[in-house]
Amino acid sequence: MPKFSANLGFLWPGLDLPAKLQAAAKAGFRTVELHWPYEMPAADLRKHLDDAGLALFGLNTPVGHAGNGDFGLAAQPGREDEFRDTFRNTLEYARKAGASAIHVMAGTVTPETRMKASDVLVGNLVHAAASAPDMTLLLEPINQRDKPGYFYSTIAEAVKIIGAVGTANVKVMFDCYHVGVTGGADDVVPRLEEFIDDIHHVQIAAVDSRAEPDEGDLDYRTVFSALERLGYEGRIGCEYKPRGDTDEGLAWVKTLGVAL
Repeated sequence: MPKFSANLGFLWPGLDLPAKLQAAAKAGFRTVELHWPYEMPAADLRKHLDDAGLALFGLNTPVGHAGNGDFGLAAQPGREDEFRDTFRNTLEYARKAGASAIHVMAGTVTPETRMKASDVLVGNLVHAAASAPDMTLLLEPINQRDKPGYFYSTIAEAVKIIGAVGTANVKVMFDCYHVGVTGGADDVVPRLEEFIDDIHHVQIAAVDSRAEPDEGDLDYRTVFSALERLGYEGRIGCEYKPRGDTDEGLAWVKTLGVAL
């Protein structure tokens, strides 16, 4: 049976973080994942997690300066020191909050800077992986429709980067939504089968609305069946944007024949 985590970047919008944690626990989740919780001190987050009886899977590195179009720093030439400073702070926060994984956000690049950006990303990941042997660093390909210019958009590209880094604690975050938008819904299960050994975390949302996973072109029954067949034992992150009320939308669990 799949094991799910609630991505509180999207679920229960309108609630503050402590209320989201309580809502996730009430709904039946036992694990959560976050985007950028840094406004709350890590010790306070840990206390709220403990009070709700929840474990924290992971969080994202900061995007940089969102007002300037940043969506990650790890592949930004000339900003290596900035990335390493923010990663050091993220790592400290993740450890104090009890996370076991960090999504390292590469950011957007121009065609002219791609070659240099590739070297920068690998160098930054080598540095980050060496400083965080107790943490899994995740690479998530993001589709070009939602984030034009993001450094990589396919699982194959992410796996190539992982090979260049050459450390065991850098893995793929396989977001079925992004894979489905990039290559089509029929491409999701074949990519799971091809790259399962490199995958540490899976996320789900409808293709291509990004709503609850009981609609759209991708039948998640086939995804869950494939993950079971392939021996995947990690969490499945519910990183979707609810159509309406989050609790009402959780009817997808029953529709797809699974349980939280």
